[in-house]
Amino acid sequence: MTTRVLVPMDGSEPAETALEHAFEFHPDAAVTVLHVVELEGSTLSVGDGLGFDSDVQQDMESQADEVFDRAREIASEASYEAALETKTGVGDPTRSIIDAADDVDIIVIGSQGRHGAARLLLGSVAETVARRAPVPVTVVR
Repeated sequence: MTTRVLVPMDGSEPAETALEHAFEFHPDAAVTVLHVVELEGSTLSVGDGLGFDSDVQQDMESQADEVFDRAREIASEASYEAALETKTGVGDPTRSIIDAADDVDIIVIGSQGRHGAARLLLGSVAETVARRAPVPVTVVR
């Protein structure tokens, strides 16, 4: 019996489909939605220490909030009654997903996200996660 499911979400349709799949096939599981913010270009600033520019920080939080709000809508539509846990990661999505897998029994991931050339590779993040994760992975099309 699966009790803990991780669903990485980037706001794409395949990610939403993966979440719907998780609710359908693991209705009694504790579901965690992970949103990973990829850092593009120079988003770090040096002041009193190394950190994020306040505008970048706000954008990251806003993006995560949108993804989590949509995840809650999908949970409601699926009549999912347990509390939906949310986590935010920063950096490489594959590494963040695999790191978060230590706390779950299965990962349910969309076959491809919405990021440029990666879409052409049939979901390179999903493929890498499926090969390297320490738990079973379901890739949803």
